[in-house]
Amino acid sequence: MERVTLRIPKQQIEEVEQLVDSGEFPNRSEAIRSAVREMINEQSDGPSEQSGKHNWAKV
Repeated sequence: MERVTLRIPKQQIEEVEQLVDSGEFPNRSEAIRSAVREMINEQSDGPSEQSGKHNWAKV
């Protein structure tokens, strides 16, 4: 597995931490890996209903 360093807004990290604290994910890395898998699956399902644009960059 590769290591990737990225910057994420504090609010989003806090929300990821809440998911970990609630037991939905074992740690932040697994939560983020899950989000990436979901994004890839969503992209492979075809174009978005919003003219092919995604809202991934929303903070």
